[in-house]
Amino acid sequence: MEITPNTKKLLEQLEKKYAAIGQDMETHLEGLLYGEPMTYWDYIQTDALLNLQVQRTTLPDEMVFIMYHQVNELLFKMILWEISQVSHTADITVEFFSTKLMRISRYFDMLTSSFTIMGDGMEVAQYMKFRTTLTPASGFQSAQYRKIEFASTDLINLIDARFRDTIDRNTPYEHALEHLYWQAAGKDYETGKKSYLLTAFEEKYKNEFIAFTEEYNTINLYAKFKQLPESIKQDPKLRDAMRHYDFTVNITWVMAHYNAANKYLKINDEAVEATGGSEWTKYMHPKYQRRIFFPEVWTAQELKDWGTNV
Repeated sequence: MEITPNTKKLLEQLEKKYAAIGQDMETHLEGLLYGEPMTYWDYIQTDALLNLQVQRTTLPDEMVFIMYHQVNELLFKMILWEISQVSHTADITVEFFSTKLMRISRYFDMLTSSFTIMGDGMEVAQYMKFRTTLTPASGFQSAQYRKIEFASTDLINLIDARFRDTIDRNTPYEHALEHLYWQAAGKDYETGKKSYLLTAFEEKYKNEFIAFTEEYNTINLYAKFKQLPESIKQDPKLRDAMRHYDFTVNITWVMAHYNAANKYLKINDEAVEATGGSEWTKYMHPKYQRRIFFPEVWTAQELKDWGTNV
């Protein structure tokens, strides 16, 4: 075999790579002799992926429901992957920040449009039957979605609007988490009693959430934006990307979710209790909780009207 200049260069690069980790290059090259060729199904782990759908009932549309939510969780993972890259990059350019934000927004655009899969893809009669077997589980319990919120904005912007004046950066994380907007879905603030939906969720993820919010306290997307020089913060491309992401997540996607729930959880104009027992009509609609990731990129009037014209 002729050692071409390109082959020689590759061998030198491989030798340098393995030397850096104290490995012998020739041993790894020899290992290639016995390795199996890569296949699509091995790389994507197709068999494992397609065996993760386990129905609890015999109703066929339950499979649609399961797979739809699993697709959501995969997209949430993609979103967190992109946010992490922005948050852990020291010197951010307008192009890098804007590109990542628009990429994340496209994932949420996909999530938004995908609600037609459930809206038009499940029979209401079937859903009303198999949903009883899901109690008290709820989409509310998606930890990845909560992490997306924590990684997107300062914690204060996720606090229930009724308690924002009582919480600041000196507030312990554990206390702040007790007053997040989504606590309203499973907590009676007068008695302090929590539903099983919320209790089980916190038993599983509370410590993880505290560690995550501590990590993203100063590197969430909004914090990274505020750290930029004023000239960069005013860049139209970046501000448009910030606005698009904020509106897509907190208005467009939320309302698509709300409207899908409306189809299945309202009978004769009366709201049916969600599987987790949450008051979903007020928990989900943006005009009640006013979730806004990046207040600085909106006008005072836009902030005032948030969620009221949808």
